[in-house]
Amino acid sequence: MKKMIIFDPAMCCSTGVCGPTVNEKLLRISTIINKLKNKDILIERHNLSENPKVFVDNKEINQLISKEGIKVLPITTVDGKIVKTNDYLTDEEFCKFLDIPKEYLMGDKKSEPKKNCCCSGCC
Repeated sequence: MKKMIIFDPAMCCSTGVCGPTVNEKLLRISTIINKLKNKDILIERHNLSENPKVFVDNKEINQLISKEGIKVLPITTVDGKIVKTNDYLTDEEFCKFLDIPKEYLMGDKKSEPKKNCCCSGCC
């Protein structure tokens, strides 16, 4: 099984979806990561402000940041190889790099609220 690691820029919390405004891109990534972890896909996510040691200890990541600066973040690796820098993966890239079907990124139909429902699925 492949292992993905996402090296995030400095954020206020581990997911980056806190604060007065929510970044849609970070919300999408957090949602995808949760879905994939529920499918037992190995994904780690490290935030520069919360865990700088991981960035320093990874020689390739450390060198890339030293050379290009923190603007190169986020960086995504799969099995230790850098697969993308400067942006988060698209849905298609998650599927390609992890060799998974697109259905893994879809929601669980049982837990999704019905259309025109005002609540979290109790209708």
